[in-house]
Amino acid sequence: MQAAPVAVIGANIDLGAGRRGVDMGPSAIRYAELEARVRRLGREYVDHGNVEAGVPEAEPVGDPKLRYLRQILGTCERIADAVDGAVGQGCMPLVLGGDHSVAIGTLGGLARAHGAPGGVLWLDAHGDLNTAQTTPSGNVHGMALAAAAGFAGKAFESEHWTFPAVEPSRIALVGTRDLDEGEREVLRRSDITVFTMTDVDRLGLEYAVRQSLEKIAGPGFVHVSVDMDALDPDVAPGVGTPVRGGLSYREAHLAMELVAESGLVGSLEVVEVNPILDEHNTTAKLAVELIASALGARIL
Repeated sequence: MQAAPVAVIGANIDLGAGRRGVDMGPSAIRYAELEARVRRLGREYVDHGNVEAGVPEAEPVGDPKLRYLRQILGTCERIADAVDGAVGQGCMPLVLGGDHSVAIGTLGGLARAHGAPGGVLWLDAHGDLNTAQTTPSGNVHGMALAAAAGFAGKAFESEHWTFPAVEPSRIALVGTRDLDEGEREVLRRSDITVFTMTDVDRLGLEYAVRQSLEKIAGPGFVHVSVDMDALDPDVAPGVGTPVRGGLSYREAHLAMELVAESGLVGSLEVVEVNPILDEHNTTAKLAVELIASALGARIL
């Protein structure tokens, strides 16, 4: 059967982060020959450009516990519309961030398109499970998963989606190694699956990903969200919030190869590439390689 066309949706936003630069991530990933790599896999490539996004210098911060939330939700609503439209056209949405707040729109759009909540594999150094009550920074990229799971309250409601967009029991975090106390509490009391880097070290990456994919399978949709800070900074230096001790180059590729092998995943998201901090576009190039592995690229 012919594989679905890949619909690229850029979200050049860094309002949700505490450091500038990830707004240039979508351009850096495209510049790293994303289109050519996707087409070499025999997939049709359709680029929808970037959704409209503001810049911090021109926008009011608003509530310091929910910095730039109004503007972020506006961008995420446009992402949701684009994702919903791509699914309706029979395409596989590939969302390029920007900071991880874009996932609010991606997951909201997927749930709208499929008419039901789904599951998500969240590859990230962080949990992104904070709320306005627990956040130490007020940065919305640290609340994206909490919002989509319905944990973050009315502030994240919109006519463009219904939350929860993902079932907490169908959320799996892999590569986690930097959690705030409020996030630890969420993980203790919820059905979310989490494989920290300690778990990955002890059990192996293959086990963690296979178990996670089994957990998130089900009706609605299955989505993979890759924050490039899931990888170790020695491998991916150009990320928004680097944390030492992450996935190796081969572990990250294996994770994406297992995603492709499963046949479960209908959408993909890659976020937090920061060209300002990168070295010769290394991290964006790696992002393209990982996208290719998730789409079925193999060594042999």
